[in-house]
Amino acid sequence: MFTGIVEELGEVTAVENLGDSSRFRLRGPLVTDGARHGDSIAVNGVCLTVVEVADGQFTADVMAETLTRSSLGALAPGSRVNLERPTPVGGRLGGHIVQGHVDATGTIVDRAPSENWEIVTVSLPAALSRHVVEKGSITVDGVSLTVVEAGDDHFTVSLIPTTLALTTLGLKRTGDPVNIEVDIIAKYVERLLGSRTQEIAP
Repeated sequence: MFTGIVEELGEVTAVENLGDSSRFRLRGPLVTDGARHGDSIAVNGVCLTVVEVADGQFTADVMAETLTRSSLGALAPGSRVNLERPTPVGGRLGGHIVQGHVDATGTIVDRAPSENWEIVTVSLPAALSRHVVEKGSITVDGVSLTVVEAGDDHFTVSLIPTTLALTTLGLKRTGDPVNIEVDIIAKYVERLLGSRTQEIAP
């Protein structure tokens, strides 16, 4: 489990096309400190498994399903990425419960800078809109954020200077894709209520 609190702004150093998958090498001295084969690291909100670790870098295999479902397929050497290690049992839940299982990709459709923050509008697949509520939590490229406005096909978030400086969200431009993971609690509640409705239906 992750919390959406980015630990490090890393960098893709190599991408190897393996046909139905890709192998990424990423630089992240902080998140690789103590990392071993089989550990998990979230890359732009996608939970990946560490294959090798050396010299502050790690490699991870990314399957076709992940490349299709997320924006990782658009990464290339030099791309900056948000990195986060899993939260240990008993650790602080600084953001919200994040699985690292991306639901869909959205697109940044507008950026409105203010004096001390920036309002960013992100497109949202209509099928996910029911899981997004005003003042609720959402994960964008692995960053835990609070929803300002929830629309039928978009949502807005307010980014503070720290988020702009320490994550990829400060680098993204209008038209860039982002990974979206909605609140897992909303999905479980919907599933449970749906089952309950079927049970009591005449």
